[in-house]
Amino acid sequence: MKRLAALFGVLMMASPAAAAAQETARTPSPLEAAAPTPIGCPASVGRDVRCLSGRDVNGAFYIIALPATWNHKLIVHTHGGPRTGDPEAGDSLEDLDRFSVMVKQGYAWIGSTYRRGGYGVRMAAEDADNSRKIFWARFGRPERTLLHGQSWGGNVAAKAAELYALDVEGRANYDGVLLTNGVLMGGTRAYQFRADLRAVYQFYCGNHPARQDGAYPVWQGLPANASMTRAELRRRVEECTGAGLSQRDRRADQTRRLRNILAVTGIEEDQLVAHLSWATFLFQDLVQKRLGGLNPFDNSRTIYSGSSDDAALNAGVERFTADPRAVARLAYDADLSGLIVAPTVTIHARHDPTVTWQADALYAATVAAAGRSGLLAQALTDEDQHSKLQDGGYLTALDALERWLDTGERPDPATFQQRCLALAAASACRFLPAG
Repeated sequence: MKRLAALFGVLMMASPAAAAAQETARTPSPLEAAAPTPIGCPASVGRDVRCLSGRDVNGAFYIIALPATWNHKLIVHTHGGPRTGDPEAGDSLEDLDRFSVMVKQGYAWIGSTYRRGGYGVRMAAEDADNSRKIFWARFGRPERTLLHGQSWGGNVAAKAAELYALDVEGRANYDGVLLTNGVLMGGTRAYQFRADLRAVYQFYCGNHPARQDGAYPVWQGLPANASMTRAELRRRVEECTGAGLSQRDRRADQTRRLRNILAVTGIEEDQLVAHLSWATFLFQDLVQKRLGGLNPFDNSRTIYSGSSDDAALNAGVERFTADPRAVARLAYDADLSGLIVAPTVTIHARHDPTVTWQADALYAATVAAAGRSGLLAQALTDEDQHSKLQDGGYLTALDALERWLDTGERPDPATFQQRCLALAAASACRFLPAG
C-alpha cells in the first residue's frame, strides 16, 4: 500500500452536514458487513469531499466519495485488471484518483474492489451492483445513476448493464453507461492474441517454460502450483530478446528474436513484458481456477506472418485446440449480448497499447445484431494511453450522456471535439473526426 501513500491528504473526519443528516436517516443495506468509516481522500478530488470505506457481506471493499456540493447524481465505477491479488481496503483509492475529475464535477462516486482477485466478469458485475445498492440504502436514491467501466471494467460494466440495468419491475437502476478503453469484444475474443504471443515467444525463446520448469502447454499460463514471479518473467524476456536494453547493449541474436516476435504479434516493445505477464499470471488464474484446467484458446489453424521465416515459424510453433466446454464457460461469464437498455457512450484511444480500439467496433456489431444501435454512441481519441485518458474526454462524454438523458436525442460524436473545447483546455481535447 506504500504506492498509495503519496495520493492522500489528511484524514477528513468532518462531513457535509446535509449528507450526514441524510445518511443517519437511512437504514443500512443488508449487503453491508459494517457501517463505512471515514478515510482520507486523494488530494486530486479537491476540497470539501467526504470519503468513506466499507466492505460488503461478500468481502468486496468499496470506497465512496461525496462532494459537499453533490449534484445528487452517482457514478458507479468498475475497475480494470482483473487484479490477481487479494483485494485490500484502499485499492479503489487509486481509481478514485484517476477519475477524480468526475467528483470535481459534483458527482458522488463509488468503486468496489470485487470480492476476490482473479477472473470473473459476472462476479465483478454483481459486486459493482451491490455497491450501488449500498450507496442507495445509505444516501437515498440519486436523481441519476451512471455506470462507468474502464479497461476490463468496461467488460464488467457492459455485463452489469445487461444484467442489472433494470429492476424486476422494469425501473432503471442505471440511467446511462460510460465505457472507456473497454474490453468490449467479450471474453472469448479478448485474450486470443496473448495466447498467440505465448506460442510465438516460446518458438523463438524456448524459456517460458524453460527446461527446469518441466513441460506444460503455453495456453495454461502456468501450472496450478507454479510460483514464478514477475521479476523472473522479466529476466527471461530480457535474456532472450534484450527488451528494455539499448540497441547498443543488445546482442544481434536478441535483436533478431525481438524483431520477429514484435512483427508477428503486432505488440510494441515497451508492452511486451506487460502482455506476457497477462498471458502468464492471468491465464494461470483463468484456466486453472475458473475453467477447471480446460483450454479456451485455439491456434490450430492460425497462419502466423511477418517474421523472417514464416514457413519455419508455422511449422514449429506450438499448436493447441480449444475445448468447447471452456469456450462455453468463458462465453457465459464474459461475452456480451448487446441487449442494452440504457443510453451508452464509449470512448477509446486510437493508439491504446493494451486494448485495441477495434474492441469498440466489435461491440458496436454486437449491439447492432441485437437491434440496439440507437442506444450506442462511440468516439475515438488520438491518445496512446490505456489506463487514463485526458480529463476533457471524460467531461465531454459525461456531458453528452447527460444531454442524451435530458433530451432523448442521441449525441453525434462528430461534435465531441468542439464540445470538449468548450468544457476543457484545448490540450485536454483529443477527439478524432467521426468515421
